[in-house]
Amino acid sequence: MQARMPNPAFVVPGAMDALYGLSKTISDAGLDPKLSELINLRASQINRCGVCSEGHCTIARRHGETDERLEAVLYWRHAPYFTDAERAVLALTECVTRLSDRDDPVPDAVWHEAARHYDEQTLGAIIMEIAVINVWNRLNVTTHQLMGEWKP
Repeated sequence: MQARMPNPAFVVPGAMDALYGLSKTISDAGLDPKLSELINLRASQINRCGVCSEGHCTIARRHGETDERLEAVLYWRHAPYFTDAERAVLALTECVTRLSDRDDPVPDAVWHEAARHYDEQTLGAIIMEIAVINVWNRLNVTTHQLMGEWKP
């Protein structure tokens, strides 16, 4: 397999700076890096983005995440390793990533569970993190970016 083209964020002037700027804003809002990486991994799994799945596992490990938890993200509902707050974020991540899968893309129950665990600023940062990783996934998957080439 070969990439169709370089990642568009590298090709379009200013795009990389804008995406990194948004990521920095989210980080500066205080979003826990380990939670951020769980979001990034779960959305990337759903979107079948190997580049991001691999890269965000590496980053998560740097933040102290365990292989056991990373391996369980795919089946988080059946794994005992996640807190109720993390489960709420993983459920929200799945809903926001799969907007077209149901008539009510983000059900009130999912929203209220996430809002029960996080204040408005943190919840806003979570939603933005989900949106940003979905952008990266779409850029990488569309252009067939290859695993192993991005070294975070």
